[in-house]
Amino acid sequence: MKKVILDGIEISNKDKICFFAGLNILETKEQALEVALNLRDICSKLENSFIFKASFDKANRSSINSYRGPGISNAIEIFKELKKENIKIISDVHEIGQISQFQEFIDIIQIPAFLCRQTDLIKEACETKKPINIKKGQFLSPYQMTNIVEKCSAFGNENILLCERGTSFGYNNLVVDMLGLSEMKKIGNPIVFDVTHSLQIPGGQGDAASGRGEQALDLAFSGVAQGIAAMFIETHPSPKDAKCDGPSATKLSEMESFLRKVSDLDSFVKAQK
Repeated sequence: MKKVILDGIEISNKDKICFFAGLNILETKEQALEVALNLRDICSKLENSFIFKASFDKANRSSINSYRGPGISNAIEIFKELKKENIKIISDVHEIGQISQFQEFIDIIQIPAFLCRQTDLIKEACETKKPINIKKGQFLSPYQMTNIVEKCSAFGNENILLCERGTSFGYNNLVVDMLGLSEMKKIGNPIVFDVTHSLQIPGGQGDAASGRGEQALDLAFSGVAQGIAAMFIETHPSPKDAKCDGPSATKLSEMESFLRKVSDLDSFVKAQK
């Protein structure tokens, strides 16, 4: 069973669950600091490891009119402020050139689900030697992630996390096969469960995704019951005002209760195994 070790944080399917938590996308520096510091304090109380999650660009928005992010230079300045607070960051890259621009500020590089088989992007990410969180495409089976892990190994990087974020189920729907989580665990890498994006209803608003944020805890409990390494969860101070994926986000004021319940269940499950 493989582990990803990041500055003393051990992320594995047997260790206490790590929370990849934060914003869907960067909006303002003030908001990013508010959310990151709140989550850091919560996770510190719970004694769970914490990695702040935020995208600096959303290259795959449904509409040309949708908000994509604050721009590269503004995003770098926000990440710099977060690093001053010793906050570890995970963020997704969409193009090869973005890796060299952001690798100094990102502790874990994330490969988006739609790009999980893009060999050149994966190669460039692997060459940084940083841990990589690879989201399973909505179009892939759990078993096909073996091929992606083998690509990473061929490029000299074994620090790979595999992330479940739902599977396309007809039009405008995603489902999570919980047995798929246990199948993916057989590959041997730490498993991350992206609760928030599994709650999406793709195209549910016509020009944007809708979501089932009110069911986040139900889905989180189901995933944690499989004994996983990390949970990916997005929050916002006011989800109805979020510039991206608000319907799937959990309100910041509810996160302490949410994470406590998830952490408690994770401890129980791992004690049984």
